[in-house]
Amino acid sequence: MVLPDGASAEHARRNVILILSDDHRYDFMGFMDEAPDFLETPNLDRMAAEGAHLRNAFVTTALCSPSRASIFTGQYAHRHRIVDNTSPIPEGTVFFPQYLQQAGFATAYVGKWHMGETDDAPQPGFDHWVSFRGQGVYVDPELNINGTRSRFEGYTTDVLTEQALDWLRHRDGSKPFFLVLSHKAVHAEFIPAPRHAGRYADVEIPYPVTMANTESNYRDKPHWVRAQRQSWHGVDFMYHGDMEFDEFYRAYAETLLAMDEGVGRVLDYLEQSGIADETLVLYMGDNGFLLGEHGLIDKRHAYEESIRVPMLAWAPGMIEPGTTIEALVRNIDVAPTVLELFGVRARHEMDGQSFLGLLTGSRDVRARTADVDARNPLPPATALPGEPALLYEYYWEHAFPHTPTTFALRGPRFKYIYYHGVWDRQELYDLATDPLEQHNLIDVPAYAQHVTAMREALFDRLEATGGMTIPLKRATPWQGAERRIP
Repeated sequence: MVLPDGASAEHARRNVILILSDDHRYDFMGFMDEAPDFLETPNLDRMAAEGAHLRNAFVTTALCSPSRASIFTGQYAHRHRIVDNTSPIPEGTVFFPQYLQQAGFATAYVGKWHMGETDDAPQPGFDHWVSFRGQGVYVDPELNINGTRSRFEGYTTDVLTEQALDWLRHRDGSKPFFLVLSHKAVHAEFIPAPRHAGRYADVEIPYPVTMANTESNYRDKPHWVRAQRQSWHGVDFMYHGDMEFDEFYRAYAETLLAMDEGVGRVLDYLEQSGIADETLVLYMGDNGFLLGEHGLIDKRHAYEESIRVPMLAWAPGMIEPGTTIEALVRNIDVAPTVLELFGVRARHEMDGQSFLGLLTGSRDVRARTADVDARNPLPPATALPGEPALLYEYYWEHAFPHTPTTFALRGPRFKYIYYHGVWDRQELYDLATDPLEQHNLIDVPAYAQHVTAMREALFDRLEATGGMTIPLKRATPWQGAERRIP
């Protein structure tokens, strides 16, 4: 294997495959106690058993395009400015695979890109490119392969998996590689593979306790939450009332099955080709998804099911099998982690930091915390021992105006949520005693000082990273948005 320029000998025998799913909840993996009893994800379970489960993985924006941009830039949305699903990529944006390509590594991208609503053009940093416009389709996709569009028959998840495997089979074997396999699944509206349709038709749906439309569930919630029950993203009027909740839930679980099978095909190829011990496979979702919690579906807001994502790491010989990592890890941390593994330096400022030491056991959580706190200190009243806090942001969209602009600071115990531009109630939750976020402590006198400290810490972090402006975007008609907004 030829060692690329700028890479040290310790990085010579390492490849990376990033498998990215869409709207996959953090707890929809069969091996987790929180998962529905009927759910089958044998290959994700295999990754966890033979590698590491990063139990507290989060996104800094729970929306497709901003989250993906944060993964590939290592930056918050307010810095990279891709703040919604329709915004074009700002001129001068640098994605970290560009550094790998320049250093001589082989790079490939296969699947959903979704930065710029209709853009499927090959992007800088990738030797090989396979993608489609926008959200794409679940059946018979049209793919842009290195600038040429062709129609493919079949289920999109399977087609993308085969495209990734085909590149692996025919790549230049003398170079270490970075491959992204980015699935459309399990994005709504869900369509399972024909072989999986109806698999869960008879299962009983485990409704979340916060789904009930009761006074106890909404007594302390902001007004927008209860109002959204009867909107596009609420359980009482989902998708304009065109879908029934149980059907929606079952289709979600069934759509996940083909993606899990694709993960298994990738792992099998690595083992059969003899390069498993040279490769790190990192699996994660681009954001979470609510399935009835607080009467909501979708993501965007700062509740746990929206901002938490599944993350698994599989690397025989590098990661101890059955490892569980409790430290908080963010989507902005992926770029510096991959760069550190390859021994390549970024030449633009990143907000994330590498968690490679957590995977290998060479760096403990306290060292990682010290690095973060030195740059973005928290007041003593909200010191977060053991892991850094998550800074979360979401910016109001013209097309889906039901969710307000949201900022949050989420530590291992407390979460503070601030809503910008609406006359509504803010939120504070003690996640240790209230993991379902049922009891808003924002107006409890005993927590007044804590609220003040976390609010100041939130704005301190925004200010330190250039996040004190609201990135207003030009309104563009999309999915009937012009008709819905007065």
